[in-house]
Amino acid sequence: MSVVLWVVNIILAVSFVGSGLMKIGRARESLVESGQEWADGFSENTVKLIGAVEFLGALGLILPRALDILPVLTPVAATCLFVVMVGAVTTHVRRGELAVRGQAALSLGLLTAVSAVLGFATL
Repeated sequence: MSVVLWVVNIILAVSFVGSGLMKIGRARESLVESGQEWADGFSENTVKLIGAVEFLGALGLILPRALDILPVLTPVAATCLFVVMVGAVTTHVRRGELAVRGQAALSLGLLTAVSAVLGFATL
């Protein structure tokens, strides 16, 4: 089960590092123009905050367990990212675009839930 957890966490970490850095490094208007229309409903600071949470959550999925320093933080990070993905799915549902643009958020949300359950089970 530990191997499955590592594979899931690596996939999630890569996804959230990329997504988080994109939100941190690009202006909100640039995100909207590139097809992420959801960002239009949030302030610039909120989009940056979401990006920072995703980036830090990605680090939390890997570093505590890899360094064997407070490994309980790994499933806690997965749980926090699950909450972020619930917000993302809710935003897409509210905007009526779950079938078109919300599938990635839904998939990442399910993977974060799997990571959290497996992480707490292997402590």
